[in-house]
Amino acid sequence: MENNLREMIEKYVPFNEQEERDKEVILEAINTFKDVLTRNNKFMHFSSSSIILNKERTKTLVVYHKIYNSWVYPGGHADGESNLLAVAKREVWEETGLKLEPVSNDIFGIQACPVKGHVKNGKYISAHTHYDVVYLFEADENEKLSFREDESKGIKWIPLEETTSEEMADFSRPIFEKVIKKLEKERLFIKS
Repeated sequence: MENNLREMIEKYVPFNEQEERDKEVILEAINTFKDVLTRNNKFMHFSSSSIILNKERTKTLVVYHKIYNSWVYPGGHADGESNLLAVAKREVWEETGLKLEPVSNDIFGIQACPVKGHVKNGKYISAHTHYDVVYLFEADENEKLSFREDESKGIKWIPLEETTSEEMADFSRPIFEKVIKKLEKERLFIKS
């Protein structure tokens, strides 16, 4: 399993310096730990996330996460699954009710995100890092949405320009800044 993950990360071409450094750290973690795809690792967990754009590519879908007490993009733990695209699809469905196909099967971004210590299901989880692989999805913003009340307080579409507001999780703001730059560079972003 880890060999597929290693190969996928090795093939990814970083967009900026943050991704170059994070790619090095992610590969070192894969080479160091045997349990990188499970939550058994006390230092880091692999996760997969999704940036979901509307068809006009002017808005993105965010969920209000209870642990972060702020708005974030959908995503979740690999939980033993090495196909992180499948994880991203599963998390999109679980967190939004949408069954979507990605814009591309290729990784759209990578990052190392700190997670503060927190209580989940009555159990304390120590601070750790999420090594997150991001995919790009597109959806009709008129489709019916639903969210998991055990993890979220809400779900909404917001203009991409608002993704760096104080309402967003601290770790997500720089990710969205990078996403917007990458969308503009690849001419995937339609400015209103």
